[in-house]
Amino acid sequence: MLMSPKQPRRDWDTGEEGSLIGRGILDEMENEAQHIPFFTKLFTLSQVVGILSVVLVGVWCGYFRGGFAWFNDPTLQFNWHPFLMTLGLVFFYANGAMIYRGFRSEKKKKLKILHMLIQLSAFIFSIVGLVAVFDFHNKSHPPIPNMYSLHSWVGLCTVILFACQWLVGLLTFLFPGLRPSVRAAYLPIHQFFGLFIFVGAVASCLLGLTEKAIFSIKPKYSALPTEGILVNVIGLALILFGGLVVYLVSHTKFRRQTTEDEVLLTDTVLE
Repeated sequence: MLMSPKQPRRDWDTGEEGSLIGRGILDEMENEAQHIPFFTKLFTLSQVVGILSVVLVGVWCGYFRGGFAWFNDPTLQFNWHPFLMTLGLVFFYANGAMIYRGFRSEKKKKLKILHMLIQLSAFIFSIVGLVAVFDFHNKSHPPIPNMYSLHSWVGLCTVILFACQWLVGLLTFLFPGLRPSVRAAYLPIHQFFGLFIFVGAVASCLLGLTEKAIFSIKPKYSALPTEGILVNVIGLALILFGGLVVYLVSHTKFRRQTTEDEVLLTDTVLE
């Protein structure tokens, strides 16, 4: 009787010679394990700095700028603008981007839905923040012109790009029936614009802080009063937070591990 040739093994546990994919998975897992402690420290630091940034903006608006209101006081209504933009377009947006690496052991489908919901929350906060600043400008006496500063141009372009990014991402990665090859082709574009929008958001916040400080701080901003120092510290915190987020998201050594099911069920690993 002729013996059938021995079939190559698909041994995911041992990654033996018969399984090229299995060995690749093991290599990736070993590489990931080496970098997890460093990632955890940087991720924790990013959360501390991000929360600090939001809290400091809240203190600035709540204490130095008089607090928060809505239609009954346009001046205080404006304070929602820097607070919600920092909370939504910077902090929430960044955590939505980092969720795949921060919760690397969760299933990809679950992370996709969480990513979509967090980014949707960030977008809603951003829209409310825009409404607050437009209302403040239009209801001031005399009315303040809209969309004349570099801050306003960068900020609005960032929000528009964010809306397009969210919608295209929803249709590409969560819409059923789309071919994995199409998702794989769009993924690098999605990742690039994700970071590009985040950098634009941080830049817009820095421009807005400087603009508000120059126009509103009394005594003059150049005299370095307490409020001016606080604004500068907020700016430094935002820069540090932005740098940490870009580093954590862009470095391949912090990639979430590929699982066996993801390799078997799709042509590509979508991260």
